[in-house]
Amino acid sequence: MILTQQQLHDALVERHGAEIQKKLDGATVGIAGLGGLGSNLAVFLARLGIGHMILVDFDVVDITNLNRQHYTMKDLGVPKTLALVEQLEAINPYLNYETYTERVIPANVKRLFSECDVIVEAFDKPDQKAMLIENVLTQLPDKPLVSGSGMAGYGSANLIRTEKRFGHLYLCGDGKSDVADGLGLMAPRVAVCSAHEGTMVLRLLIGETEA
Repeated sequence: MILTQQQLHDALVERHGAEIQKKLDGATVGIAGLGGLGSNLAVFLARLGIGHMILVDFDVVDITNLNRQHYTMKDLGVPKTLALVEQLEAINPYLNYETYTERVIPANVKRLFSECDVIVEAFDKPDQKAMLIENVLTQLPDKPLVSGSGMAGYGSANLIRTEKRFGHLYLCGDGKSDVADGLGLMAPRVAVCSAHEGTMVLRLLIGETEA
């Protein structure tokens, strides 16, 4: 069964309310990194009906991604941008998915994300996280930035939280668990952190700025 755009939108309005859905329809959200955080987050945002997503990742899907990222075996070897959009279009084909298969570096931060209402940092590596945070805060200081920090291992999911830091920066995670400490990245805990990011994005888009 194929739903029309109107049918699908009416269903979203029924669940979310017309006023909130109007804000989501007109929103643009950028996701830097489409791994465990970013791929799950993009699915949440598609289910919310976010009108425009900018999806950025340079990598392809490999076997080490399948334990926590929103991909399947048929996606192996496929650029994450392409594999993810295929899934998102199966959820809601009427949204605008803009993809960039490239590495985020300081020189392209403004080009990639200047049109976003909210930017999400969803990288795995600490140096990439720090780079994006620094450059968004300096190059795009008025843009809200939602970032993940601390989701490794199998500690209680109740330790993961969202905190507002300086400026427009929001951090989601437990703030301390790290794969460098020998802790793995496991699907449930990564997904909890991704859901925190998604909830903060939603709150920002509807005008709620407190964590």
